[in-house]
Amino acid sequence: MAAAPSRKKSSRVSAAAARSSVKSAKTPISKKPVAKAKPAPAPKAAVKAASKPAPKSIPAARPPKPIEFYYWPTPNGWKVSIMLEECGIPYETKTVNIGRGEQFLPDYLKISPNSRIPAIVDQDGPGGKAISVFESGAILQYLGRKTGKFYPADERARVEVDEWLFWQVAGLGPMVGQANHFRQFAPESIPYAIERYTHEVARLYAVMDRRLTGRDYLAGKYSVADMACYGWIVPHQQQGINLANYPGVKAWFERMGERPGVQRGIAVGRDIRSAPIDLRSAQDSRRVLMNQKPR
Repeated sequence: MAAAPSRKKSSRVSAAAARSSVKSAKTPISKKPVAKAKPAPAPKAAVKAASKPAPKSIPAARPPKPIEFYYWPTPNGWKVSIMLEECGIPYETKTVNIGRGEQFLPDYLKISPNSRIPAIVDQDGPGGKAISVFESGAILQYLGRKTGKFYPADERARVEVDEWLFWQVAGLGPMVGQANHFRQFAPESIPYAIERYTHEVARLYAVMDRRLTGRDYLAGKYSVADMACYGWIVPHQQQGINLANYPGVKAWFERMGERPGVQRGIAVGRDIRSAPIDLRSAQDSRRVLMNQKPR
């Protein structure tokens, strides 16, 4: 009788085990969720490019307006025509016939109050506004600063150029002009005046010759100082000068004459210089040029 409770207990244990087995069979197998693939991020450059607005079209640069060049083919006029040609600046030549007195016309006096050539008007002046410049030395300096050519930015080099530029403006040009006048144009021969100015011109040639000994150009490098002087050496024979006596000047003169820009500058207006004077006689032109009175 003692064994019966044991069988009931064993039977209850077996039934519990069976129920546990069925429960385990019904429990599903857990699965980890599969992560969805994320799209690769766009490159930063592409993001920036997409965020930037489309570039605005840039209008084409306006071509520079040509410089108005008031000119007559003389040594003073050649200074500026050579500079314009050497720099390659667009310009428009406006002739001023000094033999007919066109330098005294009111419209020209507004540009050149000293009634002399050359003069320029630059429509693209400082600040984009027109500017007029008279006096050949001032024009050379202006064009040198405007273009950055043949007029150095370095102060020491610029002083050297200025020295010889003003040497021409204050010395070589005026003295050669006086020698030419008394040697060729004076109504009567004045030996004292001829000797005085011919000797002074020879002295200036000697100064120039010493400077050019061992140098190619007056201020070392080719500059506006050389352009200013060249036209005044062209008529050296009329001045009573033999270049063979000044080998430094002679070599420089030949060197200058080989430059294409110098050749083109000297050629500007050559046809009007050699053309016969119309409407007025040579005597009338002489009066206009050499008998000027206050106006």
